Amino acid sequence: MTRLPAAGPWASAWLGVRSVVWAAVLPGVVAGYLPWRFFGLARWRLDPASPLDLAGLVCIGAGAVLLGICILEFARSGRGTLAPLDPPRELVVRGLYRYVRNPMYLSVSTILLGEFLITRSRGLLGYWAAWFVVVNLFVLGYEEPTLRRRFGESYARYCRAVGRWLPRLRAPRPPAAS
Repeated sequence: MTRLPAAGPWASAWLGVRSVVWAAVLPGVVAGYLPWRFFGLARWRLDPASPLDLAGLVCIGAGAVLLGICILEFARSGRGTLAPLDPPRELVVRGLYRYVRNPMYLSVSTILLGEFLITRSRGLLGYWAAWFVVVNLFVLGYEEPTLRRRFGESYARYCRAVGRWLPRLRAPRPPAAS
């Protein structure tokens, strides 16, 4: 997507528009449209007495909130979006990124697992597993090498301090972005 200069209200508004569009396109399709269309989410009806339904709703809500926080952090401190075609300009090491390197993917995972809990769809569980394998291969094969080239030693320090998938209980001091 075309970028406007990094300063001023129009640049911030344009960044907000891009962030919303990419959120709808990427996690919106992965965790919204596809489970709705193909894995029974459209047919689900809340059973307030079901602990699985309640746990699933909590997972979906928590995943959505955490994803929103990550998208805002990418825009606020990284001046970019979650899309590989429109990435942050600065290495994002604040917020949830202080605890785990991939909180957006984990947020989408939480949403998908919540959807599995409410639908009890084995197909959705398989879809989540396949999605997570693909995401892991993407992270290892494209995202991390690209970040290493782009941010150099500051990304290497970040990787040493923060786990890829497992959050640290105590946040390390974030490395300075370069």
